[in-house]
Amino acid sequence: MKIICISDTHNKHQNLTIPEGDLIIHAGDFTVNGTKAETFHFLGWFAKLPHKHKILIAGNHDFYLEKYKDRLNEIIPNEIYYLMDSGIRIENVNFWGSPYTPGDGNWAFNKSRGSQISQHWNKIPLNTDILITHGPPFGILDELDNKQQIGCEKLANQVLKLNLKYHVFGHVHNDYGIERTKTTIFINSASLDEKNRSINAPLIFMLKNLK
Repeated sequence: MKIICISDTHNKHQNLTIPEGDLIIHAGDFTVNGTKAETFHFLGWFAKLPHKHKILIAGNHDFYLEKYKDRLNEIIPNEIYYLMDSGIRIENVNFWGSPYTPGDGNWAFNKSRGSQISQHWNKIPLNTDILITHGPPFGILDELDNKQQIGCEKLANQVLKLNLKYHVFGHVHNDYGIERTKTTIFINSASLDEKNRSINAPLIFMLKNLK
């Protein structure tokens, strides 16, 4: 299965050259201001992509999906799997997605560091193969230009308990790329750079069916 990863497109999704593949993941922040118009413009574009499977999570800019999280069946097109502390199994692969990031609550899907955000990470099943979160775990592809690391410590702790094959995220535009450990491949798929230029190519990986 050929998997395409993008994130943090911030209304510039149509500037991207999207490769062919079997499945595409968007790891959140598809809008700038989280308005209804921005949301539906993106969803219409994403739903029409030719990939057989399309997985989406929200990010801290995507206020509309947070505001109407009880009406998602009216908002999300049938062609899209939208994950919010939920999972889906596709071709023997277990995906789990969560939009939450540490913050002071001024952004969408923000939770305070510590026990509040841990409640969401504790929901991740142990049999998850591919984890999709908007933000990175602390210490992995989470560094700003000033060298400050802004990833989530509690997420990093939880990832150590899981037998993940891949962890896909975005949020930190400065640290786009791939990092490998002995057990897991981490992918920061932020499509825009720190100056909000759409110059980061979609990241691709091949995955054999897991049994």
